[in-house]
Parts: sequence; structure tokens; C-alpha cells
Amino acid sequence: MTRLILFNKPYGVLPQFTDTGNTGSARPTLSDFIDLPGVYPAGRLDRDSEGLLVLTDNGKLQNRIASPRFATSKTYFVQIEGEPDDVALTGLREGVTLKDGPTRPAQVRPIARPDLWDRDPPIRFRKSVPDCWLEITLSEGRNRQVRRMTAHVGHPTLRLIRWRVGEWTIQGLAPGTWRNA
Repeated sequence: MTRLILFNKPYGVLPQFTDTGNTGSARPTLSDFIDLPGVYPAGRLDRDSEGLLVLTDNGKLQNRIASPRFATSKTYFVQIEGEPDDVALTGLREGVTLKDGPTRPAQVRPIARPDLWDRDPPIRFRKSVPDCWLEITLSEGRNRQVRRMTAHVGHPTLRLIRWRVGEWTIQGLAPGTWRNA
């Protein structure tokens, strides 16, 4: 029987079970939160991003979720610097050209601030620069793609939360907790 775990990864946690970096101090990893042998992340979520990380013990399922070939959709709540105009939103929707090539079109819509947990540490706040939230759904998953896309259209990402992968969400999952899917 396949094991499938949904984990709400907190900010600052490495998306792996061991810290292989040479930082001189231990950084939090998945092993600080999940003590289950044989499960591995299906895809990655940067250390400075939060939200849903799917883990499984099934290599084929892991590949199906993570591989761009299968185009598993992923939805993010993204707090950006500034307020994007129609040109910026259209660019995100149609796809932008990054250093590693053009992105696929994305579903993008401005949203009200989602009802989320506070981030520790909090994002920087500047009185002179507004911010807003977007919901962005991608069908590919390049390295730091959402951050690079929003920066490309002139609106750097301040906070990034992956809310959904395929059919799974983190609805009802507090940061640092997991459940069986």
C-alpha cells in the first residue's frame, strides 16, 4: 500500500531529511518534523517558501507528481511587492521568458490577503511600498519559478505559500504538521 503524506513545511525548513550544506550550524530539516522511514518528497519547496510538500514511499507516484512531463498543477498564494498592472498580470498569465527559457502560461488572479498563519520571521514591511496577494497556478515547477516570474514583471515575491499540489491541499494543516492523504 502506498504511503502519501501531506506536510505543511514552515519557513526556513530544508525540504530534505538531512542538512548537507556546509553552514557550520544545523538547519531544520524534514526529519525534525516527520519520523517515518521510507517516505521522500515528491518535488521541492525552497527553504524560504512555505506550504504543501507531498511525500510518498512510491517512486512512480513521486515521479508523476514532480515531473514536468505530467504537468501536475500547483497553486501558490504569493505576496508581492507593489500592485501589478494589467501588463504585469498578462505577462504572468501568458508566460514570461526567463534565463532557462519561456514558462508555460499560468493562471493568475489578485486575491484578498488569505487567512494564514503568521510567518516567523515576519516579512519586511515598508510604509512607502504597497504589497498585494496573488493566487498563481502553474503546470510546471522550475527552480524558484514563481519568485523569478514575479521579479521578471517587476514585483518581487515577499512571501510564497504552496497551497495545493494536484488534488491535495494544506487546508486545516498548521505549519510543521502533517497528515496521511
